[in-house]
Amino acid sequence: MAGVLVLLAFLVISAGLARVLSANGAERSAIARLLDAQARGDTAAMVARIDGCAREPACRASAGANAARLRSSGKVEIVRLDPSTNFSLGGATGTARVVWTTPSRTTVVQCVQVHRGGDVVSGLTIDLRRLSAPIDRQSSCTSGS
Repeated sequence: MAGVLVLLAFLVISAGLARVLSANGAERSAIARLLDAQARGDTAAMVARIDGCAREPACRASAGANAARLRSSGKVEIVRLDPSTNFSLGGATGTARVVWTTPSRTTVVQCVQVHRGGDVVSGLTIDLRRLSAPIDRQSSCTSGS
């Protein structure tokens, strides 16, 4: 009986950890979709992917400026992504640093404010809250970026 309980506990913990670790993949996918819209020059899609952006004139203006400045042809490739948080059992807000490129552009570095919500039982959610203008390639993202 004790062996069954240990096995059951192991399976529950493993499932919870798998859910937490999959949040990094979900964060990467959400950021990739945002960058794809940006590279297409699709401001409306960018605004739709950034939580609350449609209600904020400054956010809409920033998205439009980024889309105009960073529009390029070809598929977006994420060269490096430093996630907003490495491990969180529940909600957390942080800033991810993403380095990306397309075949027609040199690398671009931007900061993305990300909120991870939910928990391991009900599921984790990813909300993108802000996308910075390009930063210097050697710069880091601070919590205010």
